[in-house]
Parts: sequence; structure tokens; C-alpha cells
Amino acid sequence: MKTYNQRMMSAVEGDVVVFLIGMRVNRWWKPWQWLRTALAMPRMMRELEMHPELGLLGAEAWFGRTTLMVSYWQSMEHLLGYAKLRGAEHLPAWRAFNQRIGMNGDVGIWHETYRVHPGDYENVYVNMPAFGLGKAAGVSEALGQRAAAAGRLAGVPA
Repeated sequence: MKTYNQRMMSAVEGDVVVFLIGMRVNRWWKPWQWLRTALAMPRMMRELEMHPELGLLGAEAWFGRTTLMVSYWQSMEHLLGYAKLRGAEHLPAWRAFNQRIGMNGDVGIWHETYRVHPGDYENVYVNMPAFGLGKAAGVSEALGQRAAAAGRLAGVPA
């Protein structure tokens, strides 16, 4: 993985949707509950990576008692469309969670969704490989006024 030893940034044309999702192991002594829940996500990610037309730009994940995946989507329509797509991995996983766990408290799941408009976000990556939005949408060198956060937020042309 190439490390960029300069100030890099990423920008997306139009809105970007940031989707945070994860699970929390509440009862660690019930691995049959949380493991089934955890294993559903890699299936969905493989499906989304194989079908870029579904709108996922990219994702990063962290693991622990509470997991976190940050994903970037082309649009809210793409994200909500995938959530409801018959024949895709999400609906069966959601139904299985509700049938096996429901509200029993063994495993928690959560998500947050943000639609972000141009000029409402900025990022910088220094001595880093492409990461986060930069990995999802690509990076370019942050030059001139874009070398500072204020310039990136103002959408100053490159």
C-alpha cells in the first residue's frame, strides 16, 4: 500500500453519504448469537464490492466489543436502495437478526447516516496511504489554499 509523504486531500463531486454501522457484544458468553451477526457484514461487503452500481464508494472497519464501520456512498438513494433490495444480502441478514435476537439484548446493532454537502467537510492525509474518503474517492495533493482546512472547506479550486 503506497504511503503519500505529502499533504493529500479528497473531494467528491456533489453530496456524499457517510454511513456508520456496527454491533456491540452485550453477552460475550453467547458467541452463537454475536458471531452470526458479525458474519453477515462480510457477505454484504463482498456483494457491494462486486457490484459498484449499488453505490458503495468504500469503507473502513474497526473491531472490538463494539464494532464500527464507516462507509461512503454515492447517494442516499443508493444506500436506502441497497437496504431494501430484494435478493441482496442485507434483507435476509436483517430478518435473521430480528428472528434470532430481536430485543433480547444479546447483541446490539446501530447505525448513523449523514448526507454531507460540498463545503461541509474537509480532510487531510499526511504520511498516510489512501484512507477513509480518500481511499473511497481518491486523493489529490492539497496545494495552495487547499493546503489549509479553511481552503478545503471553502471549496477553493485546485
